[in-house]
Amino acid sequence: MQPTDTEADDPQLPGKDRNFVTALARGLELLRAFGAGEEYLGNAELSNRTSIPRPTVSRLTYTLTQLGYLQHNTHLEKYRLGPGVLALGYRFLANMGIREIARPHLQKFAEATDCNVSLGGADRSDMVYLETCHGSGPLIIRLDVGSRLPIATSAIGRAWLCGLSDSRRQQLLNELAEFHGKEWPALEAGIKQSMEDYAHYGFCLSEQDWQRDISAVAMPLILEDGAEVMAINCGGSSLRLDRDRLVNNLGPRLKEVAVQIKQELAPKYRLMR
Repeated sequence: MQPTDTEADDPQLPGKDRNFVTALARGLELLRAFGAGEEYLGNAELSNRTSIPRPTVSRLTYTLTQLGYLQHNTHLEKYRLGPGVLALGYRFLANMGIREIARPHLQKFAEATDCNVSLGGADRSDMVYLETCHGSGPLIIRLDVGSRLPIATSAIGRAWLCGLSDSRRQQLLNELAEFHGKEWPALEAGIKQSMEDYAHYGFCLSEQDWQRDISAVAMPLILEDGAEVMAINCGGSSLRLDRDRLVNNLGPRLKEVAVQIKQELAPKYRLMR
């Protein structure tokens, strides 16, 4: 039985956080329900995806439409993401000075290696590309800003995990184990191998783990003594990027790129203190 709106927002209920605003969280969950390539969703579909009662979904979609975060198609009786969501995304990216600093280094490395070279941050069980650069050659894959890769199988996700504190990493591993369910033992083995690689090489590898025809190398960007952790990667066709090239060429060069980015970021963070 679904809790009523009053029950869901009652901070006195067991396990409830008095500072947690359930109505706000539900509205954001509706926005997250729109997947890539899905233009329109109706209230019933949103309710099924979020487990939010349909009457509540109807009120939330109405409110989000009034605020510009959703657009309503009266003919289809469905909703699509509105310009308000895009505006928030652009504001987030515009305020990330690291993108401006990192991009020239990433682009130079991408052109030198004909790989996809990216900067990413974590969002739940995925890494999201915040900046990405491509070489000029015939890459097998071209991912852009906003692309999502699973933390558990991608080099950039595993590298991000390696950059976390022990306690924070264990918390994330517990969440990933719950999210992936029966698949977790095999995924955990890959993560442990990546952590061993990071301890040995200073970077992580993903050899056809995320996709069969893609291999990559990645490392964390640990900023402000761990207050913020991001990651960078370099990936491409597994036919070109064999283990020898990943370990002896791309990995060490990616480490140099990370050092350059952090050196340029250091004055920015000193000014912010």
